[in-house]
Amino acid sequence: MNILFLTTHLNTGGITSYVLTLGEGLVKSGHKVWVASSGGDRVPRVEELGMRHVTLNIRTKSEAHPKVWLSLGALRNLVREEKIDLIHSQTRVTQVLGAVLSRLSSVAMVTTCHGFFRPRWFRKAFPCWGRGVIAVSRPVARHLSEDFGVPQNRIHLILNGIDLKRFVTDAPGERRSVREQWGISAAAPLIGIIARLSSVKGIDILIKAMPAVLKEVPEARLIIVGQGPEESALKKLAQDMSLTRQVHFKNTINQTHEILCAFDVFVMPSLMEGLGLSVMEAQACGIPVVASRVGGLVDLIIDGTSGFLVPVQDEKALGGRIVECLANPRKAQAMARQARLNIENYFSASIMVEKTVRIYEQYSCR
Repeated sequence: MNILFLTTHLNTGGITSYVLTLGEGLVKSGHKVWVASSGGDRVPRVEELGMRHVTLNIRTKSEAHPKVWLSLGALRNLVREEKIDLIHSQTRVTQVLGAVLSRLSSVAMVTTCHGFFRPRWFRKAFPCWGRGVIAVSRPVARHLSEDFGVPQNRIHLILNGIDLKRFVTDAPGERRSVREQWGISAAAPLIGIIARLSSVKGIDILIKAMPAVLKEVPEARLIIVGQGPEESALKKLAQDMSLTRQVHFKNTINQTHEILCAFDVFVMPSLMEGLGLSVMEAQACGIPVVASRVGGLVDLIIDGTSGFLVPVQDEKALGGRIVECLANPRKAQAMARQARLNIENYFSASIMVEKTVRIYEQYSCR
C-alpha cells in the first residue's frame, strides 16, 4: 500500500514521534510511505527509516492561510504519480488540506486526533475528519463524539505505541554520564520533565511544588527539558522563588531515551493531554511517574499501582507524591515495573502499526 502522511512540520514533538514510529513500522511491513510537511529537524530521520519526504510551505496555524491552498497542486500530482492509496492527516491544518486533496484525487483520507480541539464554529462547520478518525486515547475518542458529533462507527481507538527496544530499564553507566554532563551529583534525587514549554503543560505548578519537595528532600533537583513560548516566564518564576540552584533548564533533544535513565522521578503536571508520549517513554525506561489526572494520562497510569495521579493544578498534592516516590524507592520501583508491563502489553509500536493497517485496508479506495 502507498500511504501519504500530511503533517505541518517535523520538528521534535509528539506528532513527529508518532509519524516516525508508525512510518517505520509500515515500511518494515512492506508498505511505501511519503511524508509531506514544511520540514524540520527530524526530516533526516524520516529518510533514514525508508520514507520519502516532500517539502511544502504549510507552516501555519491557520487552515485558511493561502499557502495551504497553494500546496494542493503539488500534492495532487504526487498522489497521481505515486499511485497513493490513502492520505493520513495529523494536524488541523493538514486535515483541511487532506480533505480537499481527497476530494480532488478521489483517494480516501483518515486522520489521527492527537489531543483536544477547541470547539470553534469553523471546525464544526468544516469538520474534515476524513472517512475514519483514529483517537490516541479514550478521552480523545469521547471528545470527538461528544464535542464534535463524530459518529461512533467512524472513531477508531488505537493507543499510541513506542518501540520498546530503544528503552532500557537498567543503565547505570548512561545515568552517571548524563548526570556528569548536567553537573548533577550521582547521589542527588533527580526529578525530571520532558515537554514543550507551553502553559498547557503546567510546568509552573511543578516549579511551585518544589519548595515543599525541598523541605523534605533538601538535595533534590529538578531538570526541565524542552523549549517553547513559556521558557522565559518559567525561568523567571524559578528565579523569583530562589530556586535557580535547584531547578535547571535544558534544550530539547531528539533521543529522549538517552537522558531518561538519569531521572529518579518523571513528572507530567499537564492541564490537558491527549495521551502523553514522554510519560510512556519514562515508563518504558522504568522511571516512576507522577502526573495530572487528566486526558489520556488516565489511560497510562493506575493511581497507586503503576504511578501516581494528582488533581490538575494542585501543587500541594503534586509535591506530596513526588516526595513519596523519593522517600519510598521500593514502592516507586514496584509501580515503575508495573507501568513497564502495561506499556509492553498495550502500547507497543507493533500493535499500533497492525491496528492502523487494518484501518487503512478498511478505507482505502484502491
